Amino acid sequence: MSVAAEPVQLPIARPNVLDLAPLYEVLRREAPITAATTPAGDPAWLVTRYAEVRELLGDKRLGRSHPHPELAARITTAAVQNGPSGNYDTEEADHTRMRRLLTPAFSAKRMGMLSDHVQRLVDTYVDRLVADHAAAADGVVDLRAGLAFPLPVAVICRLLGAPEHDRERFHGLSERMANYAIGDDAARARAEFSEYMTGLVEAKRAEPGEDVITDLVRAQAEDASFDYAEMVRLCVGLLFAGHETTVNRIGLGTLFLLTHRDQWQALTADPAGRVNATVEEIMRLGAPGDLGLLRYAHTDLDVAGVTIRRGDAVILSINAANRDTTVYADAERFDPDRTERNHLGFGHGGHFCIGASLARIELRIVFATLARRLPDLRLACGLDELEVTPTLTGSLTRLPVTW
Repeated sequence: MSVAAEPVQLPIARPNVLDLAPLYEVLRREAPITAATTPAGDPAWLVTRYAEVRELLGDKRLGRSHPHPELAARITTAAVQNGPSGNYDTEEADHTRMRRLLTPAFSAKRMGMLSDHVQRLVDTYVDRLVADHAAAADGVVDLRAGLAFPLPVAVICRLLGAPEHDRERFHGLSERMANYAIGDDAARARAEFSEYMTGLVEAKRAEPGEDVITDLVRAQAEDASFDYAEMVRLCVGLLFAGHETTVNRIGLGTLFLLTHRDQWQALTADPAGRVNATVEEIMRLGAPGDLGLLRYAHTDLDVAGVTIRRGDAVILSINAANRDTTVYADAERFDPDRTERNHLGFGHGGHFCIGASLARIELRIVFATLARRLPDLRLACGLDELEVTPTLTGSLTRLPVTW
């Protein structure tokens, strides 16, 4: 089933940083699972409708590994979500162990204990923004550099036990390894990140701390089936995902609010009462990047009239699913008051984002604090002036604001 004679070419370019291409609505309606060509030039299935994306997110017949990795379709030349990962024979057991090890550290109770720390950090960064605003001749400050970037980095460093003074180093490595426009340099960045993390792992082995990386080092030493290289990859993934996605969601959330002045004014009038719903709507609409989550079929399966063969690549478009008009009324509209509360911004099923509680705490505190302390906040440029990096997460390079 396809809306065109040829497969859809990915990525489908956005008209701007907040909106999706109208083609997604056509695909959801006419071909919710359609043949596509990845940016790397390989075949894949693109899934765009909420029902199928949600179903496949929880379907154990799909995985991140591939029965024959050397034959797997490639998605991009980046070194993140570019192809299969993990061991096909042990993926489910490895994933179960990972969840078991990390769930206590990322529990809602543990995250709640971080709230005061996050609030202090946000207040400190906002204080600096206010000082920079007063000192700037034009009154313009960069919210990304002053808040959206340093906050998630500081929080994930504290949780994992990574040194915050290395933030520019590992963030630079993160951006390079997620960049699909730099060719082999993305793979070199991943190797450099692994080397950096190996050094940090060995430092924790010599001097343990009370942090997640120390917990993983201990677990690997006690479990012969927990491969050392797998442990290092997991630590790299946690440090990458633990800051990169939240940086982007703070930026996109700010853009949604400041381009919908009625919603910004409603939030400033009642920050505590409205922030939770506002954050959930940001999570629904503000998924960064233009591709989706990559999976591979571990067996043949039939979905929505399409047969997906074992080994086929499947790209689950969270962006498209979260704007499905059969699920959400006026789905493209940013509306924290909507009655439909479910979304796939944190995934679904066994791979539901383990850091969801942490992300919610950070986002709630950020937007409630901005609404309370900077009620006159506004963008200092047009949407078309904002630059987005050529990475899988589509990070803003800057976010100029004033008040």
